[in-house]
Amino acid sequence: MADDHDTSPPPPRALSPAAQRALAEAEARRKLARRKPPLPREVGGRGGEEPVRYGDWEVKGIATDF
Repeated sequence: MADDHDTSPPPPRALSPAAQRALAEAEARRKLARRKPPLPREVGGRGGEEPVRYGDWEVKGIATDF
């Protein structure tokens, strides 16, 4: 009995010029980000995620929002 289900992936679609530019820009940003040196380690700072990224600060259970 022959299998009628094709399991191969569909052929790739052609991208518009705008999509191609967006992909090229994203790749350029990724290359630039890889070249940046990592942030220095903080000595004696608070633990947890970077507060600037998440928009609030928490110390001893008290949260402040700037």
